[in-house]
Amino acid sequence: MTVDLPLLPLGRGVDLQSERGVECPGDLPPASDPTLVARAEAAKAALGERVFVLGHHYQRDEVIRFADVTGDSFKLARDAAARPDAEYIVFCGVHFMAESADILTGPHQQVVLPDLAAGCSMADMARLAQVEDAWDALVDAGVADEVVPVTYMNSSADIKAFCGRHGGVVCTSSNAEVALEWAFEQKAHLEAGGKVLFLPDQHLGRNTAVLKLGLSLEDCVVWNPHRPNGGLTAEQLRDAKMILWKGHCSVHGRFSPEVVDELRATIPDVQILVHPECRHEVVTKADLVGSTEFIIRTIEAAPAGSAWAIGTELNLVKRLADAHPDKSISFLDRTVCFCSTMNRIDLPHLVWALESLVAGEVVNRIEVDPETERWALVALERMLALPGR
Repeated sequence: MTVDLPLLPLGRGVDLQSERGVECPGDLPPASDPTLVARAEAAKAALGERVFVLGHHYQRDEVIRFADVTGDSFKLARDAAARPDAEYIVFCGVHFMAESADILTGPHQQVVLPDLAAGCSMADMARLAQVEDAWDALVDAGVADEVVPVTYMNSSADIKAFCGRHGGVVCTSSNAEVALEWAFEQKAHLEAGGKVLFLPDQHLGRNTAVLKLGLSLEDCVVWNPHRPNGGLTAEQLRDAKMILWKGHCSVHGRFSPEVVDELRATIPDVQILVHPECRHEVVTKADLVGSTEFIIRTIEAAPAGSAWAIGTELNLVKRLADAHPDKSISFLDRTVCFCSTMNRIDLPHLVWALESLVAGEVVNRIEVDPETERWALVALERMLALPGR
């Protein structure tokens, strides 16, 4: 089955089946307004402890300066849950992150996404109807009882809920190895062992399975939701250990092994540091691979004079370069590579959201329906129960 994504102009219209919306109601202050910084400061001061502003690492500097905490998606959702006195959670990130914050915070708290068009192309690559069709195909192939679904944090609430209903778990780029080990252990009693359906990022799933768990590339197959039966035979499904969803990050998928080779040839002793959402052939050429938080910690701990080429979103790479002028930090691409949807959260949207709250109007509230929230929370709590490493 093919699910068509409607083409909607940014700023108008709503696709209720998509991970992200595109409607931007209200009159935004112009980006050229020289008073925007002062207006943001005044609105935040007026709200005081009633508001808690979260800023993802990939956000613009103009937005990050107003964040109470910064971090990756799951850290920020947990930070929000740890602030039960905050009436409003303003999430400067993308849609699935705000959904997770709504799931993990109390019913008295309201989560606001300054621009509903701030979505995630990767999360949109796995839609619930498609995943349900894939599961039906696994049933028809006689292997569904062997499969544990694992979804990356970068997925919609209804995909997390699907995993919760089917005995699965959520993972982050930091704990994907532990999550996959847990998933396979759930089916360890089976003679042939178990399988994992990994959603929605094929690269994180493949890199973790092969480089961390010791599986082979032949143990992995890719389910393409736009082809009949995922483009796979029943025999391929029976033989596979990892059934990888055909999804990817539009930013991390751009990095190429050719650029890695070029940088090694031009920058003496450069170390290549990449995110596990990068393609397998890039990750295998890198010196270090890890989550956003791992990348930040690595650069902070690196000695002065060291040279680095980093494969992750450009806002973060620029911020690291500015914060560590004693180190040579390059971007692992020939061209600019911002996350276009993450960058939709700008200062005008943040000012509009904050000033609306001051006026008593909650705009762009993100609410997950109770049934979806219940099962998504099951999958998230399974992740929280995983052993640390």
